[in-house]
Amino acid sequence: MKIPLHYQRTEYDCGPTALLNGVSFLFGREEIPPDILKYVMMYSLDTFDKDGEACKEGTSQMAMMFLSNWLNQYAKSGRLPISSEFLSGEQVQVTPHSPIVSALQQGGAVVLRVWFDTGHYITLTGISGSRITFFDPYYRWRPFAGKGIRMVKDKPTCANRSVDMDVFGRGGKRPYALEELAKREAVILFNTAKRKTPESTIEFFI
Repeated sequence: MKIPLHYQRTEYDCGPTALLNGVSFLFGREEIPPDILKYVMMYSLDTFDKDGEACKEGTSQMAMMFLSNWLNQYAKSGRLPISSEFLSGEQVQVTPHSPIVSALQQGGAVVLRVWFDTGHYITLTGISGSRITFFDPYYRWRPFAGKGIRMVKDKPTCANRSVDMDVFGRGGKRPYALEELAKREAVILFNTAKRKTPESTIEFFI
């Protein structure tokens, strides 16, 4: 059974929330072993702010890289058919034929770091033409004033936003723009039992 995706519970836990939302998007509740939740929370929120307060810089790139590798190792146990790939720097582009867009076309989920008042993690879950759907774990009820970003209210198990693809590439400190290259990161997730192939979807070739 697929369940509604979750919102972060503090100002800082977008990283683990986005990662667990990716898992929930790909798998039913009865399929997910509880130790996935335990270890994602254990290894995330690993930072300190300028005043030395724990967790208040959220989750580091190193932690997301570690969790991506941990999920691949976990899959070897045979308990969950999941695969993960960590991308950084110039690898992180949301453009036609990019690894991120190809992953969405194959039915994957992508945990992506973007700008939203600060560095912030969201979970990309779908693509149709040039529009991408995703779940932002930071709760917001007001619509966006700018063009290209739409609120989605009727798809709780997969999305609460829909954006034009070029929103990610417009740069600057605007909502959902990719950050500077040194700070870019993404984690691509697949349910390997349900991953689409070029033979099973025409959209893959577009």
